[in-house]
Amino acid sequence: MPDVQLTGQLICRTAEEDALVREHLARHVALTRAEPGCLAFDVVASAVPWVWDVAERFADGASFREHQARVHASEWGAATAGIERRYTVRGLDAGSAAGS
Repeated sequence: MPDVQLTGQLICRTAEEDALVREHLARHVALTRAEPGCLAFDVVASAVPWVWDVAERFADGASFREHQARVHASEWGAATAGIERRYTVRGLDAGSAAGS
């Protein structure tokens, strides 16, 4: 079964949104990297202010969907729900991806 890869950007519109990302990011990264099936997970500040580059890789569709469900119900998910996400997902059928 092929791995699932998500790449893209988290785009903050205000300094307050960027501050929310910074406040919650370390815990979000640690929890995600500890998930079964997580092969790689990075969220790093880009060269553009308030824009974060996101790269995820999961072993399969099931582990990716489990991650998405956990994120949706998490503190990170609640805190960053209104922040724009521009993601591309490969290795998963269309319509199955949500925001990380």
